[in-house]
Amino acid sequence: MPHICGNLRWRVLRNVAIKSGLVMKIENRQVMMKSRIWLLVLAMAGGVMYTGRLTQAADLVIKSFDITGQLTFSEFTTATVYRVEWANAPTGVWYTGSPGVTGIVARDYSQNMATVGVSEASCFYRVVAEIADYMMIDLSAGPSATNYPVSYLTTVPAGGWTEEYKTTKLVFRRIPAGTFTMGSPTNELGRYDDETQHQVTLKQPFYICVFDVTQKQWERVMGTWPSWFNNTSYRDSRPVEQVSYNDIRGASAGTNWPANGNVDVDSFMGRLRARTGKTFDLPTESQWEYAGRAGTTTALNSGYNLTNTNSDAHMSEVGRYWYNGGSNYEQSVDTSGATAQVGSYLPNQWGLYDIHGNVLEWCLDWYGSYPGTVSDPQGATSGSYRVFRGGSWSYGTDFCRLAFRPNYYPDTADRQIGFRTVLLTETVGIASRQATSVAGMKNLNNKTKCCMKNGLVIIAATKQASDSSASADTAVGPGMPVEDNLSF
Repeated sequence: MPHICGNLRWRVLRNVAIKSGLVMKIENRQVMMKSRIWLLVLAMAGGVMYTGRLTQAADLVIKSFDITGQLTFSEFTTATVYRVEWANAPTGVWYTGSPGVTGIVARDYSQNMATVGVSEASCFYRVVAEIADYMMIDLSAGPSATNYPVSYLTTVPAGGWTEEYKTTKLVFRRIPAGTFTMGSPTNELGRYDDETQHQVTLKQPFYICVFDVTQKQWERVMGTWPSWFNNTSYRDSRPVEQVSYNDIRGASAGTNWPANGNVDVDSFMGRLRARTGKTFDLPTESQWEYAGRAGTTTALNSGYNLTNTNSDAHMSEVGRYWYNGGSNYEQSVDTSGATAQVGSYLPNQWGLYDIHGNVLEWCLDWYGSYPGTVSDPQGATSGSYRVFRGGSWSYGTDFCRLAFRPNYYPDTADRQIGFRTVLLTETVGIASRQATSVAGMKNLNNKTKCCMKNGLVIIAATKQASDSSASADTAVGPGMPVEDNLSF
């Protein structure tokens, strides 16, 4: 489809989760421990397994554990959350509550430390590191900040995504690697000829914004309020618009994609990168559609196809468009017209909101013809128009379909166009489950030693002067199947 100018009316896959545990046995307040780390991919995305580097034994180890219950451990990866669990036996059920009376009484996982109650009875403890489904950037310090703290969550907060996650915190969802069919079938209502279906494989997981970037979030980074719908009573959690591709990435270094991923230092992405130390960017067109579909193959990510190219009840469920409020676009209108507060409609099955409608979303790619079967496509090598996706408040249903590909000049700043941002996840490891010889030895506070056998890291107690009966035979054996111990 050619660009449209003028008024611009233009499966469910489970997250690739890695969990690892370190187990220790406590008897009569003496530390007699064996420990091990399990690392495996719990799900495969579209038949494609992510194959990062093999995790080393030192990636997560218990560094010390004393009779007062102070436990310290090494950092596994930046995108993790930690917890301590206990069990009466390593093959039993693991709990996060109290083993007896004392239990886990304090935690300071930010310092890789926890304080646990040391039970009189035999008890196994372990530290679990879990790759986080959600990442958050705290923007509250505003445009003069030198640093934006980054933190992680494994689940949606108990109170849901409250206003702070739409204004002063930028929240992301981890999307697994996988393969999907991009484009639309020839019989899809409203289809254009540039939506040829083809298979795309994305080899690396990535984080993508749960919501469109909002006006307040833009202000917290850039210090400006560029949007047209700027009623001060409602603007904070509305999507930012009237921002161009060049505003987001920069009009100099930021124009060179796909030759390189550089951005201007004073652009939105430049400032976000500098203040987090992470390489955020716009999504590629394939990342956007893959995340937006969340395993669906229909015109809408709710699993429905269109019955009408203008007004459609199913479109009204998933986003703001012309026929459910968009037609009222006075500049001062509240959120019942024009752009809605982000998160006002149903999310897709990966928990992403406003994929359909509200504002168009810039993508990295130059507009061009689709290739055939491809892995990690970066779009056309050159062009005149950058792609944006998703439809807007001013569109009918046909222009809000997942496969629709509008595009325009990258310096265009229009009240229909906003964006969300992505981050490729850090490399994570997959432990081998094949039998192997000892991979290495490591002393831990002169109390334990570590080796790899049968694909598992075993940390075994050595004899100590304080307890001459300590024996490696009392703890977990290396031949135990991984699946028997995944009651995280």
